[in-house]
Amino acid sequence: MPERSFPCPTCGASLAYEPGTAALKCGHCGSEHEIDGPPPEIAADAFAEHDFRAALHADADNAETSVRLELICESCGAHTQLPDNVTTSSCAFCGTPISGEKKSARILRPKLVLPFAIPTAKARSLYENWLGSLWFAPSDLRKLAFLDASLKGIYLPYWTYDAHAITRYTGMRGIDYWVTQTYTVTVNGRPQTRTRRVRKTRWYPAAGTVDNRFDDVLVPATRSLPKDRLDSLEPWELPRCVPFDDSFLAGFVAESYAVTLDEGFGLAEERMQPAIDTTIRRDIGGDRQIISSKSTNYPTITFKHILLPVWVSAYRYRGKLYQIIINAQTGELSGQRPYSFWKIAFLILVILIVVGIIALAVSLSR
Repeated sequence: MPERSFPCPTCGASLAYEPGTAALKCGHCGSEHEIDGPPPEIAADAFAEHDFRAALHADADNAETSVRLELICESCGAHTQLPDNVTTSSCAFCGTPISGEKKSARILRPKLVLPFAIPTAKARSLYENWLGSLWFAPSDLRKLAFLDASLKGIYLPYWTYDAHAITRYTGMRGIDYWVTQTYTVTVNGRPQTRTRRVRKTRWYPAAGTVDNRFDDVLVPATRSLPKDRLDSLEPWELPRCVPFDDSFLAGFVAESYAVTLDEGFGLAEERMQPAIDTTIRRDIGGDRQIISSKSTNYPTITFKHILLPVWVSAYRYRGKLYQIIINAQTGELSGQRPYSFWKIAFLILVILIVVGIIALAVSLSR
Protein backbone atom coordinates (compact mmCIF):
# COMPACT_ATOMS: atom_id res chain seq x y z
CA MET A 1 0.00 0.00 0.00
CA PRO A 2 1.48 3.36 -0.93
CA GLU A 3 1.75 6.35 1.30
CA ARG A 4 -1.62 8.09 1.80
CA SER A 5 -2.26 11.81 1.30
CA PHE A 6 -4.97 13.86 3.04
CA PRO A 7 -5.37 17.58 2.19
CA CYS A 8 -5.87 20.02 5.07
CA PRO A 9 -9.42 21.52 4.97
CA THR A 10 -7.97 24.81 6.29
CA CYS A 11 -5.00 25.50 4.02
CA GLY A 12 -4.85 22.62 1.53
CA ALA A 13 -1.46 21.30 2.67
CA SER A 14 -1.01 17.61 3.42
CA LEU A 15 -2.17 16.26 6.77
CA ALA A 16 -0.21 13.59 8.65
CA TYR A 17 -1.19 11.33 11.49
CA GLU A 18 0.04 12.69 14.83
CA PRO A 19 1.57 9.76 16.80
CA GLY A 20 -0.02 9.11 20.16
CA THR A 21 -3.29 10.87 19.26
CA ALA A 22 -6.47 10.18 17.31
CA ALA A 23 -5.98 13.14 15.00
CA LEU A 24 -4.36 14.32 11.78
CA LYS A 25 -2.18 17.41 12.00
CA CYS A 26 -1.24 19.92 9.33
CA GLY A 27 2.47 20.61 9.15
CA HIS A 28 1.81 23.96 7.48
CA CYS A 29 -0.89 25.69 9.55
CA GLY A 30 -0.81 23.44 12.63
CA SER A 31 -4.54 22.70 12.63
CA GLU A 32 -5.66 19.30 13.96
CA HIS A 33 -8.53 17.19 12.67
CA GLU A 34 -9.95 14.30 14.70
CA ILE A 35 -10.16 10.86 13.10
CA ASP A 36 -13.77 9.72 13.16
CA GLY A 37 -14.18 6.19 14.46
CA PRO A 38 -16.11 3.62 12.41
CA PRO A 39 -19.75 2.73 13.14
CA PRO A 40 -20.16 0.11 15.92
CA GLU A 41 -21.00 -2.71 13.48
CA ILE A 42 -17.85 -2.07 11.42
CA ALA A 43 -15.70 -1.82 14.54
CA ALA A 44 -17.07 -5.14 15.79
CA ASP A 45 -16.27 -6.80 12.46
CA ALA A 46 -12.71 -5.43 12.56
CA PHE A 47 -11.99 -7.24 15.83
CA ALA A 48 -13.74 -10.45 14.77
CA GLU A 49 -11.70 -13.55 13.98
CA HIS A 50 -11.91 -14.76 10.38
CA ASP A 51 -12.04 -18.38 9.30
CA PHE A 52 -8.67 -19.47 7.95
CA ARG A 53 -9.82 -22.25 5.63
CA ALA A 54 -12.70 -20.20 4.25
CA ALA A 55 -10.29 -17.39 3.36
CA LEU A 56 -7.95 -19.81 1.58
CA HIS A 57 -10.78 -21.15 -0.56
CA ALA A 58 -12.60 -17.87 -1.10
CA ASP A 59 -13.86 -17.22 -4.61
CA ALA A 60 -11.39 -14.91 -6.37
CA ASP A 61 -14.31 -12.91 -7.75
CA ASN A 62 -15.32 -12.00 -4.19
CA ALA A 63 -11.81 -11.12 -3.02
CA GLU A 64 -10.39 -7.65 -2.83
CA THR A 65 -7.85 -7.04 -5.59
CA SER A 66 -5.42 -4.24 -6.25
CA VAL A 67 -3.15 -3.26 -9.13
CA ARG A 68 0.08 -2.22 -7.52
CA LEU A 69 3.67 -1.49 -8.45
CA GLU A 70 5.83 -3.84 -6.44
CA LEU A 71 9.55 -3.12 -6.43
CA ILE A 72 12.34 -5.25 -5.02
CA CYS A 73 15.41 -3.44 -3.72
CA GLU A 74 18.61 -5.01 -5.05
CA SER A 75 20.54 -3.70 -2.04
CA CYS A 76 18.52 -5.02 0.92
CA GLY A 77 15.82 -7.17 -0.73
CA ALA A 78 12.89 -5.14 0.61
CA HIS A 79 9.51 -5.14 -1.17
CA THR A 80 8.00 -1.69 -1.75
CA GLN A 81 4.64 -0.67 -3.25
CA LEU A 82 4.25 2.67 -5.04
CA PRO A 83 1.27 4.82 -6.05
CA ASP A 84 -0.16 4.80 -9.57
CA ASN A 85 1.86 6.58 -12.29
CA VAL A 86 5.07 6.30 -10.23
CA THR A 87 7.71 3.91 -11.56
CA THR A 88 10.82 4.88 -9.62
CA SER A 89 11.51 5.72 -6.01
CA SER A 90 13.98 5.06 -3.19
CA CYS A 91 13.79 2.07 -0.87
CA ALA A 92 12.11 2.92 2.45
CA PHE A 93 14.40 0.46 4.22
CA CYS A 94 17.84 1.49 2.96
CA GLY A 95 17.41 4.52 0.67
CA THR A 96 18.68 2.82 -2.49
CA PRO A 97 17.06 4.02 -5.78
CA ILE A 98 14.70 1.36 -7.17
CA SER A 99 12.41 0.86 -10.17
CA GLY A 100 9.96 -1.82 -11.32
CA GLU A 101 6.88 -2.85 -13.29
CA LYS A 102 3.19 -3.10 -12.39
CA LYS A 103 1.55 -6.39 -11.60
CA SER A 104 -1.92 -7.34 -10.35
CA ALA A 105 -2.22 -9.25 -7.08
CA ARG A 106 -5.08 -10.41 -4.88
CA ILE A 107 -4.66 -8.97 -1.41
CA LEU A 108 -6.58 -9.11 1.85
CA ARG A 109 -7.04 -5.69 3.36
CA PRO A 110 -5.94 -5.28 7.00
CA LYS A 111 -8.73 -5.14 9.57
CA LEU A 112 -6.76 -3.64 12.46
CA VAL A 113 -3.92 -1.17 12.84
CA LEU A 114 -1.72 -0.36 15.81
CA PRO A 115 -1.18 3.42 15.49
CA PHE A 116 2.20 5.09 15.97
CA ALA A 117 2.67 6.20 19.58
CA ILE A 118 6.27 7.46 19.40
CA PRO A 119 6.83 10.69 17.41
CA THR A 120 9.81 11.33 15.19
CA ALA A 121 11.71 13.40 17.79
CA LYS A 122 11.46 10.62 20.39
CA ALA A 123 12.53 8.00 17.85
CA ARG A 124 15.58 10.09 16.91
CA SER A 125 16.45 10.40 20.60
CA LEU A 126 16.20 6.63 21.07
CA TYR A 127 18.41 6.10 18.04
CA GLU A 128 21.03 8.62 19.19
CA ASN A 129 21.10 7.18 22.73
CA TRP A 130 21.55 3.70 21.30
CA LEU A 131 24.50 4.85 19.19
CA GLY A 132 26.09 6.44 22.25
CA SER A 133 25.72 3.25 24.30
CA LEU A 134 27.61 0.95 21.92
CA TRP A 135 30.78 -0.62 23.29
CA PHE A 136 33.73 -1.20 20.97
CA ALA A 137 32.16 0.86 18.19
CA PRO A 138 34.43 2.79 15.77
CA SER A 139 35.16 6.28 17.11
CA ASP A 140 33.48 8.03 14.16
CA LEU A 141 30.38 5.79 14.08
CA ARG A 142 28.09 8.00 16.16
CA LYS A 143 28.71 11.04 13.96
CA LEU A 144 28.60 9.29 10.59
CA ALA A 145 25.66 6.98 11.33
CA PHE A 146 23.45 9.69 12.80
CA LEU A 147 24.17 12.22 10.06
CA ASP A 148 23.74 9.68 7.26
CA ALA A 149 20.52 8.12 8.53
CA SER A 150 16.93 9.33 8.28
CA LEU A 151 13.96 7.77 10.03
CA LYS A 152 11.05 6.43 8.01
CA GLY A 153 7.71 5.50 9.58
CA ILE A 154 6.42 2.21 8.17
CA TYR A 155 3.44 0.02 8.98
CA LEU A 156 4.48 -3.63 8.65
CA PRO A 157 1.97 -6.39 7.83
CA TYR A 158 1.39 -9.18 10.35
CA TRP A 159 -0.90 -12.18 10.71
CA THR A 160 -2.29 -13.33 14.05
CA TYR A 161 -3.68 -16.85 14.41
CA ASP A 162 -5.97 -18.51 16.93
CA ALA A 163 -5.95 -22.30 16.79
CA HIS A 164 -7.30 -25.38 18.55
CA ALA A 165 -4.60 -28.07 18.33
CA ILE A 166 -5.24 -31.77 19.00
CA THR A 167 -2.04 -33.82 19.01
CA ARG A 168 -1.64 -37.61 19.08
CA TYR A 169 1.75 -38.78 20.27
CA THR A 170 3.86 -41.80 21.14
CA GLY A 171 6.87 -41.75 23.40
CA MET A 172 8.61 -43.14 26.46
CA ARG A 173 8.21 -42.39 30.16
CA GLY A 174 11.39 -42.61 32.25
CA ILE A 175 11.32 -43.42 35.98
CA ASP A 176 14.57 -42.79 37.82
CA TYR A 177 15.98 -45.09 40.47
CA TRP A 178 19.28 -45.26 42.34
CA VAL A 179 21.78 -48.11 42.75
CA THR A 180 24.95 -48.45 44.78
CA GLN A 181 28.12 -49.19 42.82
CA THR A 182 31.45 -50.38 44.18
CA TYR A 183 34.70 -49.11 42.70
CA THR A 184 38.41 -49.15 43.54
CA VAL A 185 40.83 -46.22 43.84
CA THR A 186 44.54 -46.10 44.65
CA VAL A 187 45.56 -44.00 47.65
CA ASN A 188 49.25 -43.71 48.57
CA GLY A 189 50.00 -46.71 46.39
CA ARG A 190 47.34 -48.91 47.99
CA PRO A 191 43.97 -49.92 46.56
CA GLN A 192 40.85 -48.82 48.43
CA THR A 193 37.26 -49.93 47.86
CA ARG A 194 34.59 -47.24 47.82
CA THR A 195 30.89 -46.95 46.92
CA ARG A 196 28.81 -44.37 45.14
CA ARG A 197 25.16 -43.78 44.28
CA VAL A 198 24.36 -43.89 40.55
CA ARG A 199 21.11 -42.81 38.92
CA LYS A 200 19.50 -45.11 36.36
CA THR A 201 16.25 -44.90 34.45
CA ARG A 202 13.58 -47.49 33.62
CA TRP A 203 11.71 -46.69 30.39
CA TYR A 204 8.06 -47.49 29.66
CA PRO A 205 6.06 -46.89 26.46
CA ALA A 206 3.61 -43.98 26.47
CA ALA A 207 0.96 -42.73 24.07
CA GLY A 208 -1.95 -40.33 24.22
CA THR A 209 -3.71 -37.24 22.92
CA VAL A 210 -3.25 -33.68 24.18
CA ASP A 211 -5.26 -30.53 23.62
CA ASN A 212 -3.84 -27.00 23.19
CA ARG A 213 -5.53 -23.71 22.42
CA PHE A 214 -3.56 -20.75 21.08
CA ASP A 215 -4.56 -17.09 20.95
CA ASP A 216 -2.99 -14.36 18.79
CA VAL A 217 0.10 -16.22 17.59
CA LEU A 218 1.89 -13.34 15.88
CA VAL A 219 3.69 -13.87 12.55
CA PRO A 220 5.44 -11.17 10.45
CA ALA A 221 4.05 -11.07 6.90
CA THR A 222 6.99 -9.04 5.57
CA ARG A 223 10.21 -10.27 3.98
CA SER A 224 11.82 -6.83 4.03
CA LEU A 225 13.35 -7.25 7.49
CA PRO A 226 14.92 -10.33 9.14
CA LYS A 227 12.46 -12.32 11.28
CA ASP A 228 14.83 -12.52 14.26
CA ARG A 229 15.18 -8.74 14.26
CA LEU A 230 11.40 -8.32 14.21
CA ASP A 231 11.00 -10.91 16.98
CA SER A 232 13.34 -8.84 19.17
CA LEU A 233 10.83 -5.95 19.02
CA GLU A 234 8.18 -7.99 20.85
CA PRO A 235 5.99 -7.82 22.80
CA TRP A 236 3.57 -5.63 20.88
CA GLU A 237 0.70 -3.88 22.64
CA LEU A 238 -1.96 -5.62 20.55
CA PRO A 239 -4.86 -4.56 22.83
CA ARG A 240 -4.21 -1.00 21.57
CA CYS A 241 -5.12 -1.95 17.99
CA VAL A 242 -7.98 0.00 16.42
CA PRO A 243 -10.16 -0.68 13.35
CA PHE A 244 -8.20 0.00 10.18
CA ASP A 245 -8.61 3.52 8.81
CA ASP A 246 -6.56 5.12 6.03
CA SER A 247 -6.19 8.21 8.22
CA PHE A 248 -3.69 6.44 10.49
CA LEU A 249 -1.49 5.91 7.42
CA ALA A 250 -1.32 9.60 6.49
CA GLY A 251 2.33 10.61 6.34
CA PHE A 252 3.52 7.01 6.65
CA VAL A 253 4.15 4.04 4.38
CA ALA A 254 2.23 0.76 4.73
CA GLU A 255 3.78 -2.36 3.24
CA SER A 256 1.62 -5.09 1.69
CA TYR A 257 2.20 -8.63 2.91
CA ALA A 258 4.77 -10.80 1.13
CA VAL A 259 4.15 -13.87 3.34
CA THR A 260 0.80 -15.37 2.32
CA LEU A 261 -1.91 -16.39 4.77
CA ASP A 262 -1.10 -20.08 4.26
CA GLU A 263 2.67 -19.56 4.59
CA GLY A 264 2.06 -17.52 7.71
CA PHE A 265 0.24 -20.36 9.43
CA GLY A 266 3.19 -22.64 8.69
CA LEU A 267 5.37 -20.19 10.63
CA ALA A 268 2.74 -20.02 13.37
CA GLU A 269 2.90 -23.83 13.69
CA GLU A 270 6.64 -23.53 14.37
CA ARG A 271 5.89 -21.09 17.17
CA MET A 272 3.25 -23.39 18.64
CA GLN A 273 5.38 -26.55 18.69
CA PRO A 274 7.32 -25.81 21.94
CA ALA A 275 4.04 -25.34 23.84
CA ILE A 276 2.64 -28.56 22.34
CA ASP A 277 5.82 -30.45 23.30
CA THR A 278 5.56 -29.14 26.86
CA THR A 279 1.97 -30.38 27.09
CA ILE A 280 3.00 -33.80 25.74
CA ARG A 281 5.84 -34.14 28.24
CA ARG A 282 3.48 -33.20 31.06
CA ASP A 283 1.02 -35.81 29.85
CA ILE A 284 3.71 -38.53 29.62
CA GLY A 285 4.76 -37.78 33.20
CA GLY A 286 7.56 -39.55 35.05
CA ASP A 287 11.04 -38.17 35.61
CA ARG A 288 12.11 -38.11 31.97
CA GLN A 289 10.27 -38.10 28.67
CA ILE A 290 11.03 -38.99 25.07
CA ILE A 291 8.67 -37.90 22.28
CA SER A 292 8.93 -40.51 19.52
CA SER A 293 6.22 -39.24 17.17
CA LYS A 294 3.42 -36.70 17.09
CA SER A 295 0.69 -35.63 14.69
CA THR A 296 -1.28 -32.43 15.16
CA ASN A 297 -4.73 -31.70 13.79
CA TYR A 298 -6.25 -28.21 13.85
CA PRO A 299 -10.08 -28.44 13.93
CA THR A 300 -10.43 -24.66 14.03
CA ILE A 301 -8.08 -21.93 12.81
CA THR A 302 -8.94 -18.24 12.69
CA PHE A 303 -6.85 -15.23 11.80
CA LYS A 304 -6.62 -11.44 11.68
CA HIS A 305 -4.58 -9.26 9.33
CA ILE A 306 -3.06 -6.26 11.16
CA LEU A 307 -0.51 -3.48 10.61
CA LEU A 308 2.14 -2.74 13.24
CA PRO A 309 4.24 0.47 13.35
CA VAL A 310 8.02 0.73 13.18
CA TRP A 311 10.56 3.46 12.66
CA VAL A 312 13.22 2.25 10.23
CA SER A 313 16.59 3.77 9.50
CA ALA A 314 19.65 2.62 7.61
CA TYR A 315 23.20 3.89 7.37
CA ARG A 316 26.32 2.81 5.55
CA TYR A 317 29.65 2.52 7.29
CA ARG A 318 32.68 1.80 5.08
CA GLY A 319 30.37 0.59 2.31
CA LYS A 320 28.32 -1.85 4.43
CA LEU A 321 24.61 -1.34 5.14
CA TYR A 322 23.31 -1.38 8.73
CA GLN A 323 19.62 -1.19 9.67
CA ILE A 324 17.87 0.16 12.75
CA ILE A 325 14.28 -0.83 13.67
CA ILE A 326 12.28 0.77 16.49
CA ASN A 327 8.96 -0.51 17.82
CA ALA A 328 6.89 2.68 17.40
CA GLN A 329 4.60 1.72 20.28
CA THR A 330 7.04 0.65 23.02
CA GLY A 331 10.36 2.18 21.88
CA GLU A 332 12.16 -1.19 21.79
CA LEU A 333 15.12 -0.85 19.40
CA SER A 334 16.91 -3.51 17.36
CA GLY A 335 20.01 -2.32 15.55
CA GLN A 336 22.95 -3.56 13.53
CA ARG A 337 26.37 -2.07 14.18
CA PRO A 338 30.06 -2.43 13.26
CA TYR A 339 32.84 -3.17 15.75
CA SER A 340 36.26 -1.57 16.07
CA PHE A 341 38.98 -4.19 15.65
CA TRP A 342 41.54 -1.91 17.29
CA LYS A 343 39.44 -1.28 20.41
CA ILE A 344 38.86 -5.00 20.89
CA ALA A 345 42.52 -5.80 20.27
CA PHE A 346 43.57 -3.10 22.78
CA LEU A 347 41.24 -4.55 25.42
CA ILE A 348 42.66 -8.04 24.90
CA LEU A 349 46.18 -6.64 25.19
CA VAL A 350 45.33 -4.88 28.46
CA ILE A 351 43.81 -8.07 29.88
CA LEU A 352 46.92 -10.08 28.92
CA ILE A 353 49.18 -7.48 30.55
CA VAL A 354 47.12 -7.52 33.76
CA VAL A 355 47.13 -11.34 33.86
CA GLY A 356 50.88 -11.32 33.28
CA ILE A 357 51.49 -8.83 36.12
CA ILE A 358 49.36 -10.91 38.50
CA ALA A 359 51.18 -14.11 37.50
CA LEU A 360 54.57 -12.42 38.01
CA ALA A 361 53.53 -11.09 41.42
CA VAL A 362 52.40 -14.55 42.54
CA SER A 363 55.64 -16.08 41.30
CA LEU A 364 57.82 -13.56 43.16
CA SER A 365 55.84 -13.99 46.38
CA ARG A 366 56.71 -17.69 46.61
